[in-house]
Amino acid sequence: MRQKTANYLLLCLLLSGAALGKSTDRNQAMDISADRSDALLTDDGESSISGNVRISQGSLQISADQAVVTRVKGEAVKVTLSGSPARMQQMNDSGELMKASAKQIVYMLSAEQINLLGNVVIDQPRGSMRGEAIRYDIKSGRLTGGGDGNRIQMRLEPKAPVKK
Repeated sequence: MRQKTANYLLLCLLLSGAALGKSTDRNQAMDISADRSDALLTDDGESSISGNVRISQGSLQISADQAVVTRVKGEAVKVTLSGSPARMQQMNDSGELMKASAKQIVYMLSAEQINLLGNVVIDQPRGSMRGEAIRYDIKSGRLTGGGDGNRIQMRLEPKAPVKK
């Protein structure tokens, strides 16, 4: 029973702040599957699930090889998804689908930042961005990449004409 509780706690912490998508997703049931889990019931440390990790909650879909939650004083401070690649997709409140993949997706909860590292691909209806390291600031909605010796690539689609 403790293991089931630890697994549920781990994944609630993992997705409690998912901020890229539909605001109603956080109120939906979460479905989780993985081959293994290694969770601590302490206030400090790391807990993980690994092996064919699949997480879904509303429109949010995640697949990864491993998910690790780091806690300090009982608070989740960092969630790291890794894979070859780790993938996530989610609808936003406007009904647009955002897809992202990278070798590692690191969500820093208190800083409200998501760092995507290693062969990053972000696709949205109005454009795409690719690079080796891209940071998403949740508060401002700003994507930043490059400056690390690696180039980024972007494609911007024109805004759809307003129908009269």
